[in-house]
Amino acid sequence: MTRQEVYREIEQTFGLVPSMFKDVPDSKFDHEWKLLREIQLEETGPIPLKYRELISLAISGATKCPYCTLYHTEVARLFGATDQGTEATVHYAKSTAGWSTYSNGLEIDSNQFRKEMKQACGHVRSSQQSAAALAGTETRADVH
Repeated sequence: MTRQEVYREIEQTFGLVPSMFKDVPDSKFDHEWKLLREIQLEETGPIPLKYRELISLAISGATKCPYCTLYHTEVARLFGATDQGTEATVHYAKSTAGWSTYSNGLEIDSNQFRKEMKQACGHVRSSQQSAAALAGTETRADVH
């Protein structure tokens, strides 16, 4: 597509052509728009749009990008995220980044960590299945 055709499509989508698109080189412009549209805007896919945007918000917070944080917060709200959901997402990202810093900074043995996580998840899965059997319900691990 030509730059003008892409501009028309962007304007149909957003009601304007945001300035961030205007500096993308012609040689990459069509490709970058298609990629953004496919990954961030298409409603099909294994992860619903609201959750994709909350994931993007978490990443934006961790990378400290104010542009992405604003964009993904607003778009997550468009797709149904609440203030409570966005706060929980950012809090979860903060916790994850903190534990990552701690584990990496102390150079935790990755093989031992992997072994312990598999053991811990096996224990939790077994506990959930036992509790579900007593209650006569399915667990998250049972549902595919």
